[in-house]
Parts: sequence; C-alpha cells; structure tokens
Amino acid sequence: MTLLSLQNLSVHRGRKTVLSDINLTLREGEVVGLVGPNGAGKTTLMRAALGLIPAEGQSSIAALAPRMRGRAAAWMPQSREIAWPVTVETIIRLGRTPHRRGGQKIQAEDQAAVDRAIAQMGLDTFRNRPATQLSGGEQARVLIARSLAQEAPLLIADEPTAGLDPAHQIAAMESFSKAAGQGRGVLVSLHDLGLAARHCTRLIVLHNGAVVADDLPQAALTTEIVKAVFGITAFSEVTDKGFVFQPLEVVS
Repeated sequence: MTLLSLQNLSVHRGRKTVLSDINLTLREGEVVGLVGPNGAGKTTLMRAALGLIPAEGQSSIAALAPRMRGRAAAWMPQSREIAWPVTVETIIRLGRTPHRRGGQKIQAEDQAAVDRAIAQMGLDTFRNRPATQLSGGEQARVLIARSLAQEAPLLIADEPTAGLDPAHQIAAMESFSKAAGQGRGVLVSLHDLGLAARHCTRLIVLHNGAVVADDLPQAALTTEIVKAVFGITAFSEVTDKGFVFQPLEVVS
C-alpha cells in the first residue's frame, strides 16, 4: 500500500530553487532513509511533503485536510526543545490528539498506544517526571515516543537520532524497523550514513535539491556517489547481518 507519493515536487525561495522535480513513493513496511549533505533540501522535502510549506507539484499527504493529515502521518521535526514543565506521559499523550475529538477524554486504546511507545523507548522510569528536567537526549526519546504513540500509517522524522548516544540511536532505529514490520512506513533523515546503511531498507540520496539515488543502501552509497555527493571515501561491505558502511576520509 502506498503511504506517500510525491510527483514533480518543487520548492522555490525567491529566485532560488531548493527542490526540483522530486518524485518518490513510500510504501508500508519500508524504512526509507533520506540522506545528503547540509543544505541538500532534506528538511524542506519533508515539510513540503506534509504541506507545511508552499510547494509546486503534488503530495498525497499535503492534499489531505489538516485533521486527516494528522491521522495519515506523524511528524517529528528537528527541534527538540520541550518548553512546558509537564510530565513525560503528558507529552507522549499529545501524539493521540488526531484520534480524539476536542475535549474528549483519553480512551483505553489511546492509553495503550502511549504505554507501548513508552516501553519501546525505555521511558517507563521517566513517565511521571517533568519533561523539562530531562537531558536533551532524553527529551529526544520522549518526542520519538510521542510520534510512535500517534500510530499513524506514516512516520516522518527529521534527524531523530541527533543528540542520542549510540545505544539509543540503535534503539530508535530498531523502533522504526518494528513500526515498519507492523505495516507502517517510515521516512527518516539521517546524517550518520553508517546508521542509515544498517537500518534502512532503502536510501534516497539528495544533493542540491535533486534525487541522485533511490535504491537499496548498497546501491545508493556507491563509491562514485559517496565521493560526488559527500566528498569522502568509505569502506562498505555486504555481510550476513546487512550492509556495513564506514566513512574513511575527506577527498582532497
């Protein structure tokens, strides 16, 4: 089942073209990594796909009414700041907002979704703590849990592993893989190419506002593409545990 379809999606800021004729499809069961250097247009692509910024072309999610978008896609932006001194559980419960009418009390199925997300991100001991008292990495895990609790068919996350220690980076990616295994789809932007190579079923390489590769990780991160797009050399190997990718050095 197709969860996101973009056709000839373009974004302009004044005379500058930020995205140019992006075409992609994301289906249930996929964890699609969006990778590219700084300024490639990753965040812009995600926000345009969700209808959060003006764009030309078509997005199946942006075409929906606002309330239906909230049920079709969960969005985790780059911003990690939690300003309200409310409990961790309260923050995660916000993920259930699209499923409830205004003023409606939380239902049993909502609480069950919240509990599942808390367990997935290892946050049970933080459940009743004010979210503002947590570290930046802990707050990031809370916001991932909020997105998971939404249980939308599609999860779009912009740099969700930034600021997490290695163990929690892996745990976050495994949570996305679990969601995909349950029939959902995930689009996640990442700077860590090794993490993307190991945990994503497919990679989209974005460079100068255009897609230069959309394929399996081992096909998207070829020596030529990695050198041209990221300006580095790398070691890569397909093993029985998956595709291993390790950046080595900057191309002089």
